[in-house]
Amino acid sequence: MTEDSDSEYEERIAYFISRLQGESPADRWKAIESLARMGDHRAVEPIIEALSDEDWRVRQKAAWALGFMGDDRALVPLRRALRNETEGVREMILEALDQIKMKMARG
Repeated sequence: MTEDSDSEYEERIAYFISRLQGESPADRWKAIESLARMGDHRAVEPIIEALSDEDWRVRQKAAWALGFMGDDRALVPLRRALRNETEGVREMILEALDQIKMKMARG
């Protein structure tokens, strides 16, 4: 990677993390998806915070993203989020927990 591409990458990460605070649930949802697909583990903590978003679709996408990324830092927050969730979000949380456990087992 060149210095320019490093700088551009850092700007993209910062941009998507900032979008997690946006007013539009659709923007927050898209930012979570983008961060997960980038696979940068600096995004895990901000995505964990999105588990408490006011919009259920954002919370569901956050659970998906955490499972997709497979970072074990998400295990406890995901388990906590199960308590007061709607059925669709609960299903995604359970799936994410399974994905993380499988990735941990593979090493």
